[in-house]
Amino acid sequence: MTQIFDNPADFADEALDGFVAANRGYVARVDGGVVRSTEVPAGQVALVVGGGSGHYPAFAGLVGPGLAAGSACGNMFASPAAGQVYRVAKAANAGGGVLLSYGNYAGDVLHFGQAQLRLNAEGIETRTVLVTDDIASAPLDEIEKRRGIAGDLTVFKVAGAAAEAGLDLDAVERLAIRTNYRTRSLGVAFDGCTLPGADAPLFHVPAGQMSLGLGIHGEPGISEHPMPTASELAELLVSRLLADKPDDAGNRVVAIVNGLGTVKYDELFLLFGKIEKLLTAAGLTVVEPECGELVTSLDMSGLSLTLLWLDDELEQFWAAPADTPAFRKGNLAPRASRELAGPEDAVAGEAENTTPAAAGLGRLAAAVLAQVQGVVVEHEEELGNLDAIAGDGDHGIGMRRGVDAASAAAQETSAAGASVERVLTAAGEAWSERAGGTSGALWGSAVIAAGLALGNKDSYRGEDAAAAVTAFVDAITELGKAEPGDKTMVDALLPFRDAFLTAFDGGTPVRGALASASAAAQEAAETTASLRPLKGRARPLAEKSLGHPDPGAVSFGLIAARISNYLDSELIDSDLTDSPLAASAAGNGAHA
Repeated sequence: MTQIFDNPADFADEALDGFVAANRGYVARVDGGVVRSTEVPAGQVALVVGGGSGHYPAFAGLVGPGLAAGSACGNMFASPAAGQVYRVAKAANAGGGVLLSYGNYAGDVLHFGQAQLRLNAEGIETRTVLVTDDIASAPLDEIEKRRGIAGDLTVFKVAGAAAEAGLDLDAVERLAIRTNYRTRSLGVAFDGCTLPGADAPLFHVPAGQMSLGLGIHGEPGISEHPMPTASELAELLVSRLLADKPDDAGNRVVAIVNGLGTVKYDELFLLFGKIEKLLTAAGLTVVEPECGELVTSLDMSGLSLTLLWLDDELEQFWAAPADTPAFRKGNLAPRASRELAGPEDAVAGEAENTTPAAAGLGRLAAAVLAQVQGVVVEHEEELGNLDAIAGDGDHGIGMRRGVDAASAAAQETSAAGASVERVLTAAGEAWSERAGGTSGALWGSAVIAAGLALGNKDSYRGEDAAAAVTAFVDAITELGKAEPGDKTMVDALLPFRDAFLTAFDGGTPVRGALASASAAAQEAAETTASLRPLKGRARPLAEKSLGHPDPGAVSFGLIAARISNYLDSELIDSDLTDSPLAASAAGNGAHA
């Protein structure tokens, strides 16, 4: 149970502030995470790692000479937003380019990918290496679909050492890719972890049982087994990993026994001793192993075994010195502190030329977002519980963080007289920045796309509503790459779009088309219960997900219904045409 906090919503930020206060000789706080507080040679490649908070010492604890140059730190178990990754990478960049490396999770891929595009567009050459070490999450012939768990450490360490040695971006990337391919991990859980403010763990393992193949975001394992003895557990982990070894494996391996939060050092050492004997008996030489808490999951009761099959080059960089708050190896000369530029002053946008009618519609847009906020708050716990069945249980809290920020941004901009376009753009940016994770990236981009489609106008016609619906859906499908049947929000989103456009094209007014579309979305969300997830964190736990609808599809259906009901009660015109809506929105305070 996570017990020390003031406000659970502030837990990640306040923990990061305290971490920096305790380690100022290593790290400095920047907007979005941390970077080294010591000098970095000009032209050195900057390894920027990151992910959700709750995994200490990953990721901020691995920032320092010989390892990472910076870490983007998201909220609890949620990806950092693209803007956070971008700002950390900008601060860490020393002129040699940036290598982004992180675990293969959908939200991280979306946000880090957006940041990479932005950095490259600004002339900062940026590459990405995903960590895919978890053998439980996909078969060997689909290694690119595997999750990143404790194997993060081997990839980060080799890449960071190569950067410290002065290798260029091509070489650092090549070594990181090779390390990832030669790294395999498998984890087990004895009980779940508890998010700050929650009154129960994300999942429970039945008494006398062990969950095999857990993730590091509070996801349960893929199968349950009778609780083994230490010797049986060692045999299970070693045999599974040796059966999955890379084609070009040699006989020298790094072995890492990683505690996930509650299993303590005496137990980890006991298990490591048995693992080391099994590896030796298999003809392997264990090189510079690690045993301790390296990639945790708050207070999860569990552990993992990682094996990195070395070659001469990888062994050189694994053994190279490193000096970070949480990982130290060998000796490095002390580094002088460096001066970091303060946060750049926000550049105020040009004043928007809005009429009173357009400003009134902007207030209506903010009112709609307030309704979205209301339905998310109402169903936050339900959505979290649904997500915990086969995921990490953060869908409710992630949606809450995003929509709270979006609604606040919408209220602020609309109060200043902004148009619908400006209100929705501000709301989408705030949603993405605050929520992080897959839902943050998708909802933020979609809200922005809808705002751009609607533009700055004094009134809207039905065709504008159809364009906004299409833009909203296209933003999610193009960014998320999900297909119908993957068991994602898309399974409710596409029926919503199709029902809206069919009704509208058939002559139904917008209010009626929206009602038909929201009903179709809710019905489609319920039918996802029969699907197996093919994307996202629930994919490795497909069987557990059967019989339960997808939380993203459910939340979209709830939001669509609330918007439909609200607009039906607010709009006096049966079609979104011309002056009636504009006049009522601009002149009636009830719409603001």
